[in-house]
Amino acid sequence: MKTNDELVSGLLEKLRTLNYIHTRDIPNIDLYMDQVTTFMEQHLSGGKRHDEDKILTKTMINNYAKNDLLPPPVKKKYSRDHIILLAFIYYFKGFLSIGDIQVLLSPLSEKYFSENHDMLDRIYGEIVKTEKLQLVDLMKEVSARAQLSKETFKGYPEEDKPYLQLFSLVCMLSFDVYLKKQMIEQIIDEMKEETKKEAPEKGKPQKDGS
Repeated sequence: MKTNDELVSGLLEKLRTLNYIHTRDIPNIDLYMDQVTTFMEQHLSGGKRHDEDKILTKTMINNYAKNDLLPPPVKKKYSRDHIILLAFIYYFKGFLSIGDIQVLLSPLSEKYFSENHDMLDRIYGEIVKTEKLQLVDLMKEVSARAQLSKETFKGYPEEDKPYLQLFSLVCMLSFDVYLKKQMIEQIIDEMKEETKKEAPEKGKPQKDGS
């Protein structure tokens, strides 16, 4: 069985080698469904928990379209903008509901989804750039918390310490996830409220002469 230090070292190595989709990797031609799932599998397989897990399936893509997370394909083909939205959905779906993702991505689809793909490419590129910068800080944070976990449960039996200290690390990481999820959901709820306020305004008939 791996020691706690070996487990943490494995975590940091996975963070270091985690792959993601670059805009330069996205084909400039539209893709059929099978090509989309193959593309996502090739570029995001590093994020799998188990080898048999699927990054994206036809059923998932159809459900996203039904729930207005994704504009419908054109003649059964998906564009660069579809791929970018699917990448966002992939990252969000691990901790947000379909409804929350829909609220979050609707402005992107409505304002920036287009035939020339320029705007969504630039937006996605900006997000990837900021996330790469965060990765360095995250690795330092995980290392610091792993070190802190070693200071817990000092008075406990030696045979119990590895599990208890690992449990301590999981709790510290989980608390961080819990708090950030709360903040994300609050932001999305605020977005929902703003959308509700704007809807009646858009629906109001204009006065004569205006």
